[in-house]
Amino acid sequence: MTATSTEPRRRTAPAFHSLRVASVEPLCPDAAAVTFEVPPELAADFAFRPGQSLTLRRRVGGREHRRHYSICAPAGGPLRIGVREVPDGLFSSWLVHEVAPGDEIEAAAPSGSFCADPAEGGRHLFVAAGSGITPVLSIAASVLQGHPGAEATLVYGNRTSRTAMFAEELADLKNRFPDRFQLVHVLSREPRDADLLSGRLEPDRLRRLLEALVPLRGTDDVWLCGPYGMTEGARSVLADAGMPAERVHRELFHVDAPPPPPRRTEAAAPSAGTLTFVLDGRSSSAPMPAGASVLDSAQASRADLPFACRGGVCGTCRARVTAGEVEMRRNFALEDAEVAEGFVLTCQSHPTTAEVAVDYDA
Repeated sequence: MTATSTEPRRRTAPAFHSLRVASVEPLCPDAAAVTFEVPPELAADFAFRPGQSLTLRRRVGGREHRRHYSICAPAGGPLRIGVREVPDGLFSSWLVHEVAPGDEIEAAAPSGSFCADPAEGGRHLFVAAGSGITPVLSIAASVLQGHPGAEATLVYGNRTSRTAMFAEELADLKNRFPDRFQLVHVLSREPRDADLLSGRLEPDRLRRLLEALVPLRGTDDVWLCGPYGMTEGARSVLADAGMPAERVHRELFHVDAPPPPPRRTEAAAPSAGTLTFVLDGRSSSAPMPAGASVLDSAQASRADLPFACRGGVCGTCRARVTAGEVEMRRNFALEDAEVAEGFVLTCQSHPTTAEVAVDYDA
């Protein structure tokens, strides 16, 4: 099976719609699932592929803020996101503790390429930690329901059983597909009967898990979602085990590490320049102040630019460089093939020539 990570993405300015909250379901003390009502006239806009995300918009103190949340529903199910509270989180604390049924929240159409086609079946391995279960639940449930021969194994790491999101839904999935779904819980702060299942999902433990419980032979695709360190360690283990890199798919919600310093010195960078960009078939120009990213420069000219995380993680601000050169300081969203074709994350791209052109519609 081939993931849809290299399929063309819709590169248009995000249209936000006000969606009514249908329910807020507590999952554990610091997490909740928020389900939205989608009116019939927006059903096509908010149809989603398993593993995609919603960008939400909120204005606080006169300033616009956006956040990206993964959809946790199977294909064809109600539009629902999973949210884990981040300490002092402007969005997450509000969604988990304050939002109630009947409230309205601005959302853009689903996006993202961490997706599978349920009709293709295949054998899948999922490795998730904490809130990384959110898109994984959507994909796993969809592939099991979508093809009678599909198989899925989930290795799910948490601190304790009390902090595991969607524990009941995963147990229900196991009961529905006992011969095709293997579920392995690993807890770092709660003893398990087997030592192998007690601890963090570090490379050595994952390597031993794959050898003892989850053989890779016959696996078509591997899906990783969780902290940066965990997913990097997992990719190394999988590479050592001979899993082709193109069959390993990763989704990150944030990266704690700061971006690397620029490869060129500030003195070598242009002091200012001009940016030309295409969005929705319309070409615009904007000055590029010294030190500004491509996204920041473009946003000063047009307010409808696509973006969400600004951290090089979500891929919403993807565009192709058509003239000039930029330096992309971090990238956790684009595939190597996309970068080779000239695509960049504009929130992380800084000009290294005085004239730069990018195409958001590419």
